[in-house]
Amino acid sequence: MSDNTARVRTIFRSKTKKTLDKIEDPRETLDDSYEQQLKLLQQVRQAVADVATAKKRIDLQGQEMGARYQRLGEQAREAMAQGREDLARAALERRALLESQVAKLQDQFNSLQQQTAQLQSRERQLSEQIAAFRIEKETIKATYTASAAQVKANEAVAGIGASVDDIGASLDRARDRVAQMQARAAATDELLASGALKDLTASPDADIERQLAQLSAQAEIDRQLKAMQQGDAAGEGTTRQRSDGAEGWLGIGQG
Repeated sequence: MSDNTARVRTIFRSKTKKTLDKIEDPRETLDDSYEQQLKLLQQVRQAVADVATAKKRIDLQGQEMGARYQRLGEQAREAMAQGREDLARAALERRALLESQVAKLQDQFNSLQQQTAQLQSRERQLSEQIAAFRIEKETIKATYTASAAQVKANEAVAGIGASVDDIGASLDRARDRVAQMQARAAATDELLASGALKDLTASPDADIERQLAQLSAQAEIDRQLKAMQQGDAAGEGTTRQRSDGAEGWLGIGQG
């Protein structure tokens, strides 16, 4: 696989991830919907409280008017007992006017009573719906989270599998470069040994010294061979002393 192909694959994975990240997370959507329902339930409860407050205010006003209505009746009877028909009539007239006002107040109270019952029923239904929705929401979120974790694990495994080819190609290129460098090192060693390449770190007369060293080594070998052929005892002793001396292997070549 070429470097361009690997680069294209990397870019494609990056763009794909960005595209997937833009997909709406259903868990956030469910949480938002749940929050909206809670706000609606709060509004309904607030409405129930407002209606209950209004109904209580009318109830207190009705109780006050009821007490006045009863007091006017008592005043009318007391006036008649004292022979004051005119006062009794005035009390009854006020009582009749108050009765019509109480009737209107009763209509308002009954209306608020119905509204309260409706709102309370709606509140119970909404509470039950929200409770059921919450259970369903958490179930879906848990399932989605588990699925998302599985997808990430699968993608990780797939990513490792896809990169095996890239790793293999890198190893092959590294092996080729090592082999090339080893071959080049061997070639330069041969060129230095043959004199085709000049060792810039060696002394100017190193070639003469090398040849003299080779001649000296060859002369020493010829001497040892001649000594062996003639059975020179002194030569054997020297050889034995060099190899079997007290110094052992440290004495080799030191004679």
